[in-house]
Amino acid sequence: MPIHLCKKNKMNTKHIVIIGLGGVGGYFGFKINQANEKNKQHKVSFVARGTTYTTVKEHGLTLLSPEHANPITRPDAVYKHISAIKDPDLLLICVKEYDLENVCRQLSTVITPNTILVPLMNGADIYDRIRALLPNNTILPSCVYVASHIKEKGIVAHKGAAGKLIFGKDAAHMSLNLDWVLAVFEQSTIDFEFKENALSAIWSKFIFIASFGLVSAKHNSSISTVCTEASQKKEATQIMQEIKTIAAKKDIFLAPDIIQKVFEKAATFPPTTPTSLQLDVHSGKNKTELELFAGAIITYGSAENCTTICTQRIYEEIKAVHKNL
Repeated sequence: MPIHLCKKNKMNTKHIVIIGLGGVGGYFGFKINQANEKNKQHKVSFVARGTTYTTVKEHGLTLLSPEHANPITRPDAVYKHISAIKDPDLLLICVKEYDLENVCRQLSTVITPNTILVPLMNGADIYDRIRALLPNNTILPSCVYVASHIKEKGIVAHKGAAGKLIFGKDAAHMSLNLDWVLAVFEQSTIDFEFKENALSAIWSKFIFIASFGLVSAKHNSSISTVCTEASQKKEATQIMQEIKTIAAKKDIFLAPDIIQKVFEKAATFPPTTPTSLQLDVHSGKNKTELELFAGAIITYGSAENCTTICTQRIYEEIKAVHKNL
């Protein structure tokens, strides 16, 4: 290979880091790394804890999915601690929302001014929470759709439709060229949609997961029951109306018929399907998505002078019954 081509390839090599190898991080991290194993264009690193770290370090990351004939991929590096990361160019943050601030504080010591962060997390306030701790970096707002879960530590199972990533530009860095980031996702055969502004997509998902999550957690009921039981449907509708009002105040477009569309989508789920917040609350976990949903609605409502009476009431009722939260 000519010397000038070697130099060009070296200059184009990026360090891509996936933090968290749960259902989301394991799925998207697997696809990025397995593609990179073939083209050797970048360095890909994983960050994992405990048994997951040990398993992936020794045996690689396993993804059980009809999308991949070879279920195992081995990254260039596996780290147990964020502090071990060196000069990351692209960070995919795939952690639980209650770990976000801790992860960002650790990242502040390892990122460079040019590091781009993509939080593969579903929540209306994720961008703002990262921006508060990492004020200078590019953060690409996003939301994800994927039916995947941890089967065992280091082994992720995926079924159904291909996972999808929706993300957009950072309003604070609109002129930044992101072509190489898009190329990474394209080469990884990830189904993604890139938008100038991804907030409508993020809030359209949030209005569904927050309303159904809160009502199902309060009543310990399925998604189907929230759709069909009159009082629960009314509570979900009121929460959605509160979210819709906040979005309008923030100039975030939501379709006029968004509430109807949410119920139509919810009706397609199998009858006994639970929500993740419901499962976590009623299994006794003390770390849940309660703040991600209710906390964000109440905080944004206060900032925008919007009433959030229903959300506040359900939030307090859940905490009154489940005192570990």
